[in-house]
Amino acid sequence: IIDLINSFGPLSALAFIGIQILQVMVAPIPGELTGIIGGYLFGPLPGFLYSTVGLTLGSWAAFALGRFFGLPFVEKAVKPDFIRKYDYVMEHQGVLISFVLFLMPGFPKDYLCYILGLSHLHLWKFLVVSTVGRLFGTALLSFSGSLARAHQIAPLVMVLAFTVFILIITFLYRERLLAWLKRRHHLS
Repeated sequence: IIDLINSFGPLSALAFIGIQILQVMVAPIPGELTGIIGGYLFGPLPGFLYSTVGLTLGSWAAFALGRFFGLPFVEKAVKPDFIRKYDYVMEHQGVLISFVLFLMPGFPKDYLCYILGLSHLHLWKFLVVSTVGRLFGTALLSFSGSLARAHQIAPLVMVLAFTVFILIITFLYRERLLAWLKRRHHLS
């Protein structure tokens, strides 16, 4: 992937943004990998900015496709079990719930973009939630990639350990957090 991006020379940033867009829409490549590649190739800040642009555009495209083509299309892009599990987000326009899901590391955000296209969530709210919710994770990935390129192993191990810790906590408490958010939403 790095060689492919570099082959575009002065347009390599645009190629990377394109890969980030496709990564959201088609999802054959894990977003964590492309986020690290962005930091590795471009440095922490440019990698973060290029990733954010690509992720935002890809999220918007997936949302728009879900909205335009509806459930039959989304069922081809997203596993039906996943749709059923998170249909409450669609039913209740759960901005807070959506934000928390985008914030969670390891959560399949690409699927969520398609599902939220089926909801009544306004496009501008979706763009804010999906972009802001991904900022922390995108920054960590870009920073990790830049540390790997600079061969700064000790800081890289610390960042990766922190990331693994967050992933474990998220994995262990995800269902409880989502249940709490659902209850909180139904009470308001």
